[in-house]
Amino acid sequence: MYTYIDIFINYLQAEKNVSKHTLESYQRDLFQGVDFFAHLLGKKDAHIKPEDINYPLVRDYLSKLHRDRLARTSINRKLASWRSFFRFLCREGIITGNPLARVNSLRLEKRLPSFLFEEDCRTLVETPSKNDLLDLRDRALLETLYASGMRVSELVNLNTGELDLSARYIRLLGKRGKERIVPVGFPAAESLQRYLDAGRPLLAARGKPAGQAVFLNKYGNRLSARGVRKIINKHVRLSCLGRHVNPHMMRHSFATHLLENGADLRSVQELLGHADINTTQIYTHLTRARLKEIYDKTHPRARSLDDLKGDRILAGKEKY
Repeated sequence: MYTYIDIFINYLQAEKNVSKHTLESYQRDLFQGVDFFAHLLGKKDAHIKPEDINYPLVRDYLSKLHRDRLARTSINRKLASWRSFFRFLCREGIITGNPLARVNSLRLEKRLPSFLFEEDCRTLVETPSKNDLLDLRDRALLETLYASGMRVSELVNLNTGELDLSARYIRLLGKRGKERIVPVGFPAAESLQRYLDAGRPLLAARGKPAGQAVFLNKYGNRLSARGVRKIINKHVRLSCLGRHVNPHMMRHSFATHLLENGADLRSVQELLGHADINTTQIYTHLTRARLKEIYDKTHPRARSLDDLKGDRILAGKEKY
């Protein structure tokens, strides 16, 4: 089984251009499954063959994941890994039947993504206001995240050659190597330029050559995703927002604010780099909920008749 898993992982890397993080997830899910199947079949894991895996065995595996209280999203991810693996084996003629063909993914609750209101975003990105080295970097980082809606992986992999600050465009390499060009506003472009002129050269001098990485840590090396989260947490505390904020919330806020201010869904899909517009569709639910909240708070006849009657009594306008 391990030989076929290695072939499958190489296929994903070479043919599908899957990211390193996704490859690691696939490999981890498949290895964990092999351990379970080996235990259930009473075999050594190295002796398991693809044809040993059948529908009842897969059901037992899913039952174990339920008993272990794994989240439905995690179970579905593991199921997707095995489904892709066996689909590959069938296509290559290694096996004749897919034991996961009748196994459905678990239904997930539709959860709206968390986002920040416009005023909170403004407060957060303007919190690093000093002209010292790290504040120059942090201001540029926060402005860029909010202005472009890029993923944190895209931010940490950003290189200086992908910036065109005079035209206010950034070239991004998204999932599966898909390239897109996103515009940024004047505040982001100006913050980036200040950082590149006065901050980055001094940071780069502190460590090993960081190549063309845009965002560097305090040691002069390319900033990591964990480092981005630490920077955001630091400025959330300083800005006294009073809530948890992660890098992806900046992306959610970017999309939500565009739609709230009249952008069409297709444009937002293009800016976010979503392959499927259904992925972008969730933001319309978010904005509908937000618009209803605003309506209920501000329209004079949005509330119940009893509430309106109480208001008239308090105002001395009720007739008896």
